[in-house]
Amino acid sequence: MLRAVDGIAAALGDAARWRLVELLAERPRSVGELAELTGLRQPQTTKHLQTLARAGLVTAFPLGQRRVHALEAGPLAAFAHRLGELAKATEAHEGERDVVARYRAAIEAETAIAGRGRRADGRTFAFERVLAAPREVVWRHWTDPDLLASWWVPPSMTITACLLEPHAGGRAVLAYRDAGGAYRSEGRVRHAQEPGRLGFDLAVKGKASFTAHYDLELTTVPDGTRLRLGLRVTATTVEAVPAVAGIETGWGQVLDHLTAVLTRRKG
Repeated sequence: MLRAVDGIAAALGDAARWRLVELLAERPRSVGELAELTGLRQPQTTKHLQTLARAGLVTAFPLGQRRVHALEAGPLAAFAHRLGELAKATEAHEGERDVVARYRAAIEAETAIAGRGRRADGRTFAFERVLAAPREVVWRHWTDPDLLASWWVPPSMTITACLLEPHAGGRAVLAYRDAGGAYRSEGRVRHAQEPGRLGFDLAVKGKASFTAHYDLELTTVPDGTRLRLGLRVTATTVEAVPAVAGIETGWGQVLDHLTAVLTRRKG
């Protein structure tokens, strides 16, 4: 079925063949009539009809000295059904498109003021979630490397290394990759108070570098655990515009991922 749909898509991807399909949808026609209506030469029209026939869209019927070509409704209906499925899938994942749109808008806003040098230094962000898990469980998801790897980047990316050692001076590492390349951040844990507070620094490596200070606070509430994460940006470069622009969107996705992971494990 997939191969058939691909063949139909390829056949309909030509304006001349699409016009032939429109004419044949009205009624069966001969090559000569189709050539006259489209302004194509008969050899060109014949080749286009052969392509449509190979895709299963057109059938030729010999009528005496003539050959009449008729459109097949079944393959078109199958193609339309597949397009409908794609439209529904797109609507179902509209949130992912919104994330990309917000990220693009943020990059454009950051780029507009990028000439101001270290303009992002001192910028702060704040995130909050109520997680359906005890505070000790949430703490382990931040400090156990295996649990940390289950959520620390958006689902579209793959973690290659992650570590938050829960003591002053401990290592902080986040490395991941996606289709666009590999990325790495390193730093140190400033303070840790199990199971409620964790402060650490991370510096993004590479030309587009910046450093961020993170302060995590976990508080027990009736529904589970309230997570508050504060982030302050320092030591930015102009090249870090896309990374800084993506902080709010990126951490929003990551914390949503953590929420989903804890919800699944509770269930």
